[in-house]
Amino acid sequence: AWLGQWQLSRAIDTDPLPPGTTEEVRPLAEIAGPGEYLPEPLVGQRVEVTGTWVPEDFLVVSSRFNDGVEGFWVTGQLRIADTATPTSVAVAVGWAPTLTVAESAAEALEQTAVAGEPVTVVGRLISDEGPVPPPRGEPPFTMTRMSPAALLSQWHNTAGLDVYRSYIASQSAPAGLVDIASPAPDAGSTVNWLNIFYAAEWVVFAGFAFYFWYRLAKDAWEKEVEELEDAAGVASSSGSATATGD
Repeated sequence: AWLGQWQLSRAIDTDPLPPGTTEEVRPLAEIAGPGEYLPEPLVGQRVEVTGTWVPEDFLVVSSRFNDGVEGFWVTGQLRIADTATPTSVAVAVGWAPTLTVAESAAEALEQTAVAGEPVTVVGRLISDEGPVPPPRGEPPFTMTRMSPAALLSQWHNTAGLDVYRSYIASQSAPAGLVDIASPAPDAGSTVNWLNIFYAAEWVVFAGFAFYFWYRLAKDAWEKEVEELEDAAGVASSSGSATATGD
């Protein structure tokens, strides 16, 4: 019960981020680490990170809207510099109106990335959208969601690689692509629904534990009553037999 109360108190943010905080460009490592979920107040935080592109891993994601127009994102694997272990973050590099334009831009980026020159990416850190199966009739590797988990399945040289769950929507697109429209996030709610869910889990667990205790206590009490009744019955039978014998 105490854990449920604690989760509930954590679910309501009593110290929300000051207005405009997400617009301050901060180092990626200060906001989240590889494999970590991105807290709701930090979704859309502007970050910067330096690394090198993995040439083979510029992939296209469809169903991307830019100012209301549907198109495609070109994405890349940025291998982050100066980390203790190999670490990468997925980056939405830019938007294209057609698949042909997106694929051409991806090929150009691949050729440029072969040199291995360090680049610094500035953009918004956004939560994984979650992978979904490709639409019926589409190639098996078609992606309609921006999901680092789905991208990872197509990336190269991933043995021992740490990967960020969230991705960066770059604020500046290279030649051949359009800047991704990524406005500042709304202040939104200060309620963390994940903590609400955990609190509900603890309430259910506490209820089950109470029911289990109640059943054990009830069974023990009923058994004790039954034994007392049996003992009383035996005593009554013995008394009747003695009286009859007299």
